Amino acid sequence: MEETRILVVDDEQEIADLLELYLISDGYQVIKSGDALEGLAIMERVKIDLVLLDIMLPKMDGLEMCRKIREKHNVPIIMVSAKTQELDKIVGLTTGADDYVTKPFNPLELMARVKSQLRRYRDLNPANEKKEAEDSTIRLNHVTIIKETHQVFVDGESIKLTPIEFDILYLLASHPGRVFSTDEIFEKVWNEKVYEANNTVMVHIRRLRGKMKDDTRTDKIITTVWGVGYKIEQ
Repeated sequence: MEETRILVVDDEQEIADLLELYLISDGYQVIKSGDALEGLAIMERVKIDLVLLDIMLPKMDGLEMCRKIREKHNVPIIMVSAKTQELDKIVGLTTGADDYVTKPFNPLELMARVKSQLRRYRDLNPANEKKEAEDSTIRLNHVTIIKETHQVFVDGESIKLTPIEFDILYLLASHPGRVFSTDEIFEKVWNEKVYEANNTVMVHIRRLRGKMKDDTRTDKIITTVWGVGYKIEQ
């Protein structure tokens, strides 16, 4: 099996070395970069499977690097930052990150999140793994979702989603009419228990709606049930 390559972009050498130590012990190949521009250049010449990205970087910050990655790549991005405010997390997720971990972090927890994101990415990308053929195409109203090829069409137009966004949409579309709370969505998509209130799901759904141009539609694809959660109608 092809080795999994993880790009660590952090200008704090001690943090980068610590991440490398844990990642190598879990069997990953690690490439380190101290700034965003170099990190982007690496991604142009090397196949990267996941990015661990700091926000406060020289030359270009991690938020801008995240935006540029999303212009070309769909790989999982986990931001690892000393910025601990909820607003910082929301901004990070809005730019295209799949997850956000604050420093100082628990290395074992971070490794678990890395594995979770890689598993989701591989499951949703047939180019990475061969999967058993199954008929799991969902057609609801103006939306078509093809699980095997990770394709989503809205009004016949293809839209590009991150693995997290795809998982959320597929979850809702697989249960038309059912309302999912944000906690339910988090636990089913991230495979983690919710221990404290956070806006992670809300931010991803906002980004998902933007890609589907849901804010300009009279017939919303994802409906908000105020005080309860979200659903997609049959």
